[in-house]
Amino acid sequence: MGLGTRKIAGASVLLAMSLIAFMLENFLPPMFIPGAKLGLGNAFSMLALVLYSPPVAILIVLLRVVLGNLIVGSLSAMIFGLCAGAVSICAAIILYKFAFPKISFVCISVCSAVIHNAVQCLVFSAISGARQAIIYLPYLILLGALSGFAVGAACVLVLKRIPTNMFVKMGANVDSN
Repeated sequence: MGLGTRKIAGASVLLAMSLIAFMLENFLPPMFIPGAKLGLGNAFSMLALVLYSPPVAILIVLLRVVLGNLIVGSLSAMIFGLCAGAVSICAAIILYKFAFPKISFVCISVCSAVIHNAVQCLVFSAISGARQAIIYLPYLILLGALSGFAVGAACVLVLKRIPTNMFVKMGANVDSN
């Protein structure tokens, strides 16, 4: 199996796991605020950022949002999710490229989650015309910080606990030290 094929297969596994997490979260009740979720699917796009490349991470985010919302039948959530997902993964990429390891990976995840929730709330408010939705912003920022911490910590744990050679077999860009 060629290295390019391994990368495609490894990234596809991350996408599939991301979609499964997205689907499972749709069966759970919202976290305190209507529509609020933990965002477990984001762990796999954050892993893709570390293991593969920014374009792979962006692709996983976009495909998860589109495919996941096509499956659950939520076109409006797809619009909000695409905007928020694109902005938040771009923020994570910038922080990872220019601030890591000065700031931790968990901090990058927290920033990305907070940005995601803020953008989603602002886009909803702008599209729906419901300006009063902005009142949820402080709560969404807090939930984003908590979920970003959980996702970032889970990613760090995975990266520390799973042997490097497993990632290499998936075509990932990891040091073999």
